[in-house]
Amino acid sequence: MLVEKEGSAQMSRLEVKMPGQAQAVVEQLYRNMERRIAASPPGLCPVDMALNFLNLCQAQTCGKCVPCRIGLTQLSNMIREVLDGDPPVGILRRIENTAQVIVDTADCAIGIDAAQLVLMGLKGFRDDYEEHILHHRCLGSLKNPVPCVALCPAGVDIPGYIALVNEGRCADAVRLIRKDNPFPVACAYICEHPCEARCRRNMVDDAINIRGLKRYAVDHAGPVPQPQPAPATGKSVAIIGGGPGGLSAAYYLALMGHRVTVYEKQKQLGGMMRYGIPSYRLPRQLLEAEIASILSVGIQVRTGVDVGTDITFDQLKRRYDCLYISIGAHTDKKTGIEGEDSQSVISAVELLRRIGDEEMPDFTGQQVVVIGGGNVAMDVTRSAIRLGAAKVTCVYRRRQEDMTAQAEEVEGAIAEGAEILTLQAPLRIEADDQGRAAALWTQPQIIGEMDRQGRPRPGTASVEPRRIPADIIIVAIGQGIESHGFEQSGIQIQRGGTLLADSSTRLPDLEGVFAGGDCVTGPATVIRAIAAGKAAAANIDEYLGFHHEIEAEVKVPTPRVTDLGPRGRVNCGDREAAERRCDFQCIECGMTKEEAVQESSRCLRCDHFGYGIFKGGRVEKW
Repeated sequence: MLVEKEGSAQMSRLEVKMPGQAQAVVEQLYRNMERRIAASPPGLCPVDMALNFLNLCQAQTCGKCVPCRIGLTQLSNMIREVLDGDPPVGILRRIENTAQVIVDTADCAIGIDAAQLVLMGLKGFRDDYEEHILHHRCLGSLKNPVPCVALCPAGVDIPGYIALVNEGRCADAVRLIRKDNPFPVACAYICEHPCEARCRRNMVDDAINIRGLKRYAVDHAGPVPQPQPAPATGKSVAIIGGGPGGLSAAYYLALMGHRVTVYEKQKQLGGMMRYGIPSYRLPRQLLEAEIASILSVGIQVRTGVDVGTDITFDQLKRRYDCLYISIGAHTDKKTGIEGEDSQSVISAVELLRRIGDEEMPDFTGQQVVVIGGGNVAMDVTRSAIRLGAAKVTCVYRRRQEDMTAQAEEVEGAIAEGAEILTLQAPLRIEADDQGRAAALWTQPQIIGEMDRQGRPRPGTASVEPRRIPADIIIVAIGQGIESHGFEQSGIQIQRGGTLLADSSTRLPDLEGVFAGGDCVTGPATVIRAIAAGKAAAANIDEYLGFHHEIEAEVKVPTPRVTDLGPRGRVNCGDREAAERRCDFQCIECGMTKEEAVQESSRCLRCDHFGYGIFKGGRVEKW
C-alpha cells in the first residue's frame, strides 16, 4: 500500500553511494599493509608482532560489546607490559584467561579472531614471552637480515648473483651460487623459490623473479670450471644415495680434500631430479652435464649398488672414516582401497622411474585417472598426456585451491588438456574379467571445518558414488622411505620410516654416521635436500678434525642508488600448450637479455641497505 506524505522536503529519498576520497586512501593503505606483511622477514620479535596485529584488530571493532571494548584493550596493555620488561607475576595466565573469555563471549568474529591470535601466540611462542619476562630481551634475532637469503634453505647469496646478472657477469653468478648450492642449473629450472615469499620488493610492487634470473645466468654462463679442491686429507667418506642431498655433500667434502665415494642403488645418479621430475621440467642433458661437472672435483661413484643387500652398512662403517645417508624417499604409498592390486594400477614413483630411465610406456588412446593433488600428481598427469593418453583425469578429495601442488603446475596441466576432478574421495577400483582396472569409484565430498594446517577438511556428501572409467590408474598420494635395511644396524627409525637425526645431521648413538634430506624430514624439495647435504659436509669435516672454508672469491658489484619506483615483474612464459603437450622438451621459456637487465635492476640490495649494512651484509664463506 502506498502512503503519500504531505509537505516532504525537496530532497532525494535515496542516494547512490560513492566511495569518498578518505575510503579510497584507506583501501590503498590496506593494500600497502598487505604488501608489508608479505615482506616481513623471519626473525622478527613474535611478541611485538602479536601486539601490533592485536592493535590492528582492535581498530576494526565497533566497541559495542564489552569483550571487544574492554577486553582487547586489556590484552593490548598486558602484552605491552611484557615488552616493557617489568610485568607483574602471573601475567601470562591473565593474558591467556582474558583471551579465552573474549573468544567465548564476544559478539562477532572480529573480537573472537583477535583473541584467538593471542592464544595462538601463547601456544606457539610461549618461550619468547617468558624470555621477555625473565630476562627482558627478545629470544630471536635477525641472524640473516636479508629476507631472500634467510628463506633460502641453502643460504645462497641471492642479491649478489642478481647484481652480477645485472652487469652481464653470468659465469661469476654461477660461481657465487655454487658456494652454497652445487646445482645452480637444476634449481634454476625446478626450484620452488621459497626465497621470493618475503622479498622486500613486495613493499613496492611484487617479488623479484629470482628463479627466472638464476635461469638466465645458467643459460648464458657457458662452461664454468669447478674450483680446485684442497690438498688431500687422507680421510674417506661414503655417501649412501646419489640424489641432490648426497651429491651436494659429496661435492663439498671433495672440495675440502676428503676422498669421497657415492653408492647409488639406481642405474644413474640424480635421485628425484632424474626419477621424480620429468624432463619437460628439467632437461636430461642439462642434469647430466651438471652431475658430470660435480663429479669432476674427484668423486668416485658406484651405481647399481644396494646398501644392505650388495654391501652391508657395517662393512661401509669399517671401510670409511665417516658415512652420510641420503637415500631420499623413493617408495610409493598405498591408498588402501579395494581393487588397488588390479592390473594397470601403477604408482607415480614407478611411472616416473621408468620415464627417468627412458623406458617410456605407451598410453596411446587410454583413459588415465590420477589419484592425488600434489606436485608429483601433476607431474604424472602431464606426463600421461605426453605419453599419448586420450583423456587424463586427476581426482582429488579436496578443492582445487587446497591442492599442495604449485598453482602454475595445476594451471599448466589444465591448459594441456587434463581434467581436475575435485571433492572426490577414492572409494574402490573396479576390475574387469581379466583383472584389469576398468573404473575408479569415488565418493563425492563436501567441504567442512578447517584442519590444523588451515585447510578445510572434506566430509562425505549425501550423494551417490561416482564411476570414472579408466584403463590406467596412477596412484600419487605420497612417497615413503625404504629404511628397513638400516634398522638392523642400530639406526633409530621414527614413525613413518624416517631416520632419527638432529639438526646437525648427526645420528644419535652412532659414531661417525650422519643423515639428511628426505629420509630424515620426509618428502620435501630439492633445495632442502641440498641444504642438508651442505650442512652435513661442514659437520663431517669438523668431525674428521678439520675446518675447511668454502668461498667463491667473486667480487659483487657495489650497489647504486637508483630510481626504485613501482615497476612490473618480468615473468617467464611457457611454450604453447598445444605444442608442448606432444613432447618432453622443456616447457618454460627463459628471459631475454633485456628482460634480465630490467628485472635484476628491481633488486633493492637488502644486503647493503637497511639491516643488511649493520649485520654484515653477506656470508662470504662457510
